Amino acid sequence: MSEQELFTLAVAIAVVVIIGRAVATRLEIPEAVVLVVLGVLASLIPQVPNIDLSPDLVLLLFVPPLIYNAAFLTAPRETRENAVPITALAIGTTAVTIVGVGWVAHLVLPGLGWAPALAFAAAVAPTDAVAATAVMTRVGAPTRVVTILEGESLINDGVALTAFGLAVEAMAHPFTLEHAVLRLLQVVIGGIVYGLVVALVIGRVRRHVRDASLQILITLITPFVAYIPAEQLQVSGVLATVVAGVYLGTRTEGMLQPASRVSGRMFWRTLIFLLESALFVLLGLDLREVVSELSDVVSLARLAGATAAVVAAILVIRLVWELAVSPLIRFLPGEHSMFVVNPWRYRLVIGWGGMRGAISLAIALTLPTMVNGRPFAERSVLILIAAVVVVVTLLGEGLTLGPLVQRLGLAKGEEHQRREALARARVTEAGLARLDELAEAGQVDEDTANVYRQLFELRLDRVRSVLGDDDGAADSSGFRHELVLAQRDKLDELYAKGKISDDIRRTISRSLDLQEPRTLG
Repeated sequence: MSEQELFTLAVAIAVVVIIGRAVATRLEIPEAVVLVVLGVLASLIPQVPNIDLSPDLVLLLFVPPLIYNAAFLTAPRETRENAVPITALAIGTTAVTIVGVGWVAHLVLPGLGWAPALAFAAAVAPTDAVAATAVMTRVGAPTRVVTILEGESLINDGVALTAFGLAVEAMAHPFTLEHAVLRLLQVVIGGIVYGLVVALVIGRVRRHVRDASLQILITLITPFVAYIPAEQLQVSGVLATVVAGVYLGTRTEGMLQPASRVSGRMFWRTLIFLLESALFVLLGLDLREVVSELSDVVSLARLAGATAAVVAAILVIRLVWELAVSPLIRFLPGEHSMFVVNPWRYRLVIGWGGMRGAISLAIALTLPTMVNGRPFAERSVLILIAAVVVVVTLLGEGLTLGPLVQRLGLAKGEEHQRREALARARVTEAGLARLDELAEAGQVDEDTANVYRQLFELRLDRVRSVLGDDDGAADSSGFRHELVLAQRDKLDELYAKGKISDDIRRTISRSLDLQEPRTLG
């Protein structure tokens, strides 16, 4: 691909992402669906070059940061409290899905061997909790359900990608059962140990770094430091990345310094948005090439039947596991003191919340192009089926999950918002009380204390507006906005008359940004 074609591709992806987000927001449908469709339409433009995604590029560029971000945001207490259902769902459902979907793919696609069938099944096995939890948080679904889905998504990524790596190895070098077990132990234990070493080293380094830019740069390279050397050591880079993310995300030394957290969160939020969006757009652009190869591999009727069978297997396996098998976990040997059987309504929502997303897409795109020195003819078929699985689950389950939660009587939007507002109020009041103590002790000068006191009061105003404890909250917000506008007008006047430099104008403008009234959240 020439430099001009690469630039054209980058511009096309950016335009599709911008339009796709606007359209998805307006139509209230998952962004991924819109991005794939727009990517397909963009591929029809003659000036847009053909896309031939390298599996190695997808593995190195997309997978490490996506997995690390999910692992880093793990909620330790909630995950520990729901460890039994999360582990059973993430490992049990993922394993059964890999075997079941692999068997279905092997059955409906003649000529597809067991190793590539299991590799494909591992690609579509992990769930993406982002879309599901976004829907359920919006409607106020029970926190326990959201926690289980988030915890499951993290663990099943590692399980599925480890199984995928072993299946890809088996495509090139057939395994005996004994060798497969030994290789699995090596991959899992080696990945966990290496990931822990990386986390300990990075944690120590971060404690001595105070520069905000360097801190964010360290967070950016951490997933790649965990993933790439682990793969070169022939252990699981995925597990190494997950372990590093969980360890650093649940310990103070792994967090950014307070001054860097706002910019760090914004950086990672933007990065993950770009990576996920680019993946879906690239899939749409790549589908033109994929579809052109299908006629030589499988008929349209067989492709449609195989796709329907795979989608049905994925949905049925998860629902059956959660509704019928999950309650039986309490009969397993050992103590399960923290395990509580979820009501059937919870289990139905969890079973229907198994949407697939960017991770499944990234894994499917890394299927090898060559097997034993020959082109892997079925690769295009498997990628297309994986794309359909992602779109169908995102669209079908994504649009019906909210109504399902409400129909089952599990939606508690106002209560959830009130709980969050109360928590914010208590945290803010604690900070305000400590500020008063420091001011009285003379450790903070009065001018500085007044500035921070005003910031705390502004936060309390926003919280009280949610709780309904301050009838004048809206009025005070409007009043503060008028004051900020007056200050901005004077700032612009000083700059226009040449009284201040642009650097001073920007510095003061940023401080005025902090004074603007904001809505909660």
